[in-house]
Amino acid sequence: MSETASAAVPVAVCQFAPTSSREDNRDRIAQLTADAAARGARLIVFPEYSSYFVDPMDESLAANAESLDGDFVSTLTALAADHGVVIVAGLVESASDAQHVHNTVVAVRGDGILATYRKQHLYDAFGQTESDWIEAGDLGAATFDVAGIRFGLMTCYDLRFPEVARILVDAGADALVVPAEWVRGPLKEHHWTTLLAARAIENTAYVVAADHPTPIGVGHSQIVDPQGVVLAGVGTTEGIAVAAVERAAIERVRAVNPSLRVRRYAVGPR
Repeated sequence: MSETASAAVPVAVCQFAPTSSREDNRDRIAQLTADAAARGARLIVFPEYSSYFVDPMDESLAANAESLDGDFVSTLTALAADHGVVIVAGLVESASDAQHVHNTVVAVRGDGILATYRKQHLYDAFGQTESDWIEAGDLGAATFDVAGIRFGLMTCYDLRFPEVARILVDAGADALVVPAEWVRGPLKEHHWTTLLAARAIENTAYVVAADHPTPIGVGHSQIVDPQGVVLAGVGTTEGIAVAAVERAAIERVRAVNPSLRVRRYAVGPR
């Protein structure tokens, strides 16, 4: 069996509640990274807004935004180097004007940034208007590789748009990584878990999703396999779940369900 065929990456989702203290958030990420790495994880995923979060959103977002060479990403890179892992986390990034920020996700290794993704679909739904504070990112696919497995980045509300996941899979993604702050509300837990499974099943890909815990998020961070089965997950409080993303499982599912190969529609930007 070739190295590619036997590829497997232990991944962890770390569910925690970021606050308005950037320093405290970095400290908590350091603790969770150490715990996840000790459990064997090689890819560690944190939620959306891990660098800074307030509810409701306000002008403090812009005051606490950072560049990609700021303290937050520098801390992630140092942690990745110390533990020999790749880290994915959401941050509040400076944007093109003083009133708005980017809702950004970075994937970093010890030697620097592997991929950057700025949220494309802003959460202007269910009574929320994220666009008051956030500048949408450019359309496109952000991917990175770990040990022969390709991971694609998306964020929270993007999960409701299946074309985002399909574009990532068309770019070669074997697993979809979804940092989120999935806001609680009527049936929102059901929407979250259903959509995670749907994106996995329709793309015959893993889904690795890290949310905020209750009371603001719904929790239920999960690692879902290409058949929509939850391999590992967290409940509604802070915690870590670990499972392996295996190429053999992807190939096995795609062999019996060749939907990606036989589909007749292409997906592209509007």
